[in-house]
Amino acid sequence: MRDKLFLMAFLLVLGAAWGVTQPLTKIAVSEDYRQFGLIFWQVSISTVILGVICAVRRTALPLGARHIWVYVVIALIGTVLPNGASYQAMVHLPAGIVSILLSLIPMIAFPMALALGNEQFRLRRLIGLTLGLIAVLLITLPEASLPERAMLAVIPLALVAPCLYAFEGNYVARWGTAGLDPFQVMFGASIVGVIVTLPLAIWKGQFLVLQIPMGAPDVAILVSSVIHALTYTGYVWLIGRAGAVFAVQVSYPVTAFGLLWSMLLLGERYSVWVWAAFLVMIVGLTLVQPRPRLLDSAPTLRDTA
Repeated sequence: MRDKLFLMAFLLVLGAAWGVTQPLTKIAVSEDYRQFGLIFWQVSISTVILGVICAVRRTALPLGARHIWVYVVIALIGTVLPNGASYQAMVHLPAGIVSILLSLIPMIAFPMALALGNEQFRLRRLIGLTLGLIAVLLITLPEASLPERAMLAVIPLALVAPCLYAFEGNYVARWGTAGLDPFQVMFGASIVGVIVTLPLAIWKGQFLVLQIPMGAPDVAILVSSVIHALTYTGYVWLIGRAGAVFAVQVSYPVTAFGLLWSMLLLGERYSVWVWAAFLVMIVGLTLVQPRPRLLDSAPTLRDTA
């Protein structure tokens, strides 16, 4: 029981940390910092942190053709493209709205999984998918839901990230990671991310150097990048300790804390339609997510390796 309580507390801490990256990103883009410069810093810091972890674990980074392919795919669909879209959307949308839309990932992943043969049809999940669609409509259709109706045009851009994240999960489930463990995958993908985003940032005039003394956007970039790397590492540890079925429940606290942190740090306030969308989304998530099982019987990374 003590172990289970610890893991639940760790899940909440993980969600709280991940949730704060949304308002921090909003702060980072507040002074004309743009996507490729921001992504470069994120993947650079992740490269350092994950490189240290791999060195401590004495885990080499394989560089075969099939391994490099995994690094490139995960870097593009897991970081560069979704984060590029999210950072652009964050310039125009409230951070809390983006947090709610990101919680669509499990719902979008379900029809993809059906198409790829990763999942079997379940009426329960279809209902959850429908509730996710209703939540999006509650945000976009009523005139009182968004602070400005012009923001409606940015919603499709904000949906790019959850679509790509959903595909990323299905890609790994369908084609695997060429025998790489999660730390190797993310370390290699982070290196690829640096290689891709550095020339793009320079070409687009978006390369940025953190200012000394640091202003709010610079602090937000640094803190959110460190949190992103550490929380992903913690998430990987949680999968190995409690199984993916338990760890995937982090979607709940990430969305909830994303709203809370946005209210505390940015002073955002939401209409009744947004709160209704949040509640509908949570109900939908309970139906789409895998049914929780006892931690003792959940598969671990050692079992699935």
